[in-house]
Amino acid sequence: MTEQPPSVLLADDQTLVRTGFRMILGADGIDVVAEATNGVEAVEAVRRTRPDVVLMDIRMPEMDGLEATRRILTGAPDAPRVIILTTFDLDRYVYAALSAGASGFLLKDVTPEQLTAAVRTVRTGDALLAPAITRRLVQRFTQRGSDTAALHRDLASLTPRELEVLGLLARGLSNAELATRLHLAETTVKTHVARILAKLGLRDRVQAVIVAYETGLVSAGEREAAEQSTEQT
Repeated sequence: MTEQPPSVLLADDQTLVRTGFRMILGADGIDVVAEATNGVEAVEAVRRTRPDVVLMDIRMPEMDGLEATRRILTGAPDAPRVIILTTFDLDRYVYAALSAGASGFLLKDVTPEQLTAAVRTVRTGDALLAPAITRRLVQRFTQRGSDTAALHRDLASLTPRELEVLGLLARGLSNAELATRLHLAETTVKTHVARILAKLGLRDRVQAVIVAYETGLVSAGEREAAEQSTEQT
């Protein structure tokens, strides 16, 4: 049985951006079910069309993408996955958007292949966040002011093994790498990750990474060391 292609809502105040993305997605068989020019329209369009994925610009009139993301995702377990679109990979709103529940973000200069792959990736429940960009966000988090939005979670509900998995996940290891490191089957690792997300009330791996740093389970320095070690092997 052929898998149904994902449905997408495009939210961006620039007509050329929406047109370009619509053409790229359509060429790959991905259906754009609605478009929005601001956050208010995006929230309404999600309610009306129930897309699988929202491509959400951060900077829009009337209501920005951050507030729209919060409204779409808050208290809605069947809400679509949200990918944040930004011109700058260090946009000051990106961290807050991920904390609000977004599944990742893309720069607007992505290739067509990266765009379509991103939509299909988050549609299946995976997170979309490049390790290098995660590191930058973590560095920004460690320097953030008190006004930055943050997730707060109690890790006491996790077993020692789940804490270990969360710590390695936050250092950027994939499920396959986690399985090798812990001498477990990959299906077992997936079960651990699913339980971590369920216990902490998280949507995906992106939020799990954020929580690991916010609670002090992992530090930015640890991640740097882990990445350098990986590069040397």
